[in-house]
Amino acid sequence: MSDWQKIGGLQVATSLRNLVENEILDGLELDATMVWTELEAILHEFIPRNRALLAKRDELQTQIDRWHQERFGQNIDLVEYSGFLRDIGYVVEEGPEFQISTENVDEEISKIAGPQLVVPVMNARYALNAANARWGSLYDALYGTDVIPEIPGREKGTKYNPDRGAEVIQYAAKRLDDYFPLKRGSHCQVISYAIESGRLVCYLEDGLFAELQEMNQFKGYSGKASDPTGILLKHNSLHMEIQIDREDPIGKNEKSGVKDILVESAITTIQDCEDSVAAVDADDKVQVYRNWLGLMNGSLSEEFEKGGDKIKRTLKPDRDYLDPEGREITLQGRSLMLVRNVGHLMTNDAVLMEDGSEAPEGILDALFTSLIAMHDLKSDNKQKNSRRGSVYIVKPKMHGPEEVRMAVDLFGRVEQALGLAPNTLKIGIYVYLDNKCLPTFTMVIIKNM
Repeated sequence: MSDWQKIGGLQVATSLRNLVENEILDGLELDATMVWTELEAILHEFIPRNRALLAKRDELQTQIDRWHQERFGQNIDLVEYSGFLRDIGYVVEEGPEFQISTENVDEEISKIAGPQLVVPVMNARYALNAANARWGSLYDALYGTDVIPEIPGREKGTKYNPDRGAEVIQYAAKRLDDYFPLKRGSHCQVISYAIESGRLVCYLEDGLFAELQEMNQFKGYSGKASDPTGILLKHNSLHMEIQIDREDPIGKNEKSGVKDILVESAITTIQDCEDSVAAVDADDKVQVYRNWLGLMNGSLSEEFEKGGDKIKRTLKPDRDYLDPEGREITLQGRSLMLVRNVGHLMTNDAVLMEDGSEAPEGILDALFTSLIAMHDLKSDNKQKNSRRGSVYIVKPKMHGPEEVRMAVDLFGRVEQALGLAPNTLKIGIYVYLDNKCLPTFTMVIIKNM
């Protein structure tokens, strides 16, 4: 159970105060009094707007309910219904065409098309797994799923099945042929890889050699050029790494020495404070913020038992290679993390107003998740979340442009409170698209105005 301490006109849960003053602010060179003063000012500024918008939601819902009740049992005239929704302001007319340009957006958002994960940030193990899913083993994925059918003799079983493993290796080599074809022969026929004069050379079992059909797909390597331990390839902005180790239990049985193929997979992850999280009180909220803090400053870890062994999970480091000319390059080792704040509706007792009412949780998230993300922005550590100096916030369940306008104003006010440059905080909203009755959602980056 939480207890509360009076700070200005607010009642702040002791657990939240301790987290903010002893952990979040550590190393940020920000004054605790300033943070609480700004929080109170922001709450007083935005609570009336928040309540008015929620009241408008209720009124619209009441009118929609009444309309359907009056037509109970009747067929719905879609033209009439659409006109009604426009009349009451539920559906608004589109405004004029416009363009926005937002600076300092990471390539994972602006240029690269790849998978995105959503994970409850309240669960440290899940949060770490998702952040670390930037790179995954193709061999493990194939072995453990039904991509490779479990026909007799090739079942997964409880121990490693070499026949199934051989099928996995053959399947993976064919994928290399699909995405990184050789000028002659196949990756299945490679007995060794080497880098010669900045080019990837693949020696084949017939005694000859081959190069990639598209030689610019070769992006780098690890180990020695004459005996690499990793071959970095790139297709459509995503990387794959051929890992070579002739001492590995897998690699020692392969003529090429390949032990695995890593695939760049989850490019972004939404660390979720909202849909997949039930933070019902102050202590829950503190856990959410503490885990987000650990992700932003790199300290989050989780220990657990698996198969009788104790495992400690932490954030994976970045990946270092040499480019074809032998110069050092580094690739992001983790997915780019966004944080999904709570919507306008919910409240939480982590902060109570003077009248004893709970503060809107979305306003608390706006300030505290942004404050926490400053550890990434201010860090001199090369291993960063955003390399362009931005914070990505997903703001869900907004009903119309007025609610979006409030969110834009709120985050602009948070930037002012924390001394952040305008548009450091990038807001993502979900837009519903009707594509042949298949609902899809697109995240749009909004520039604060």
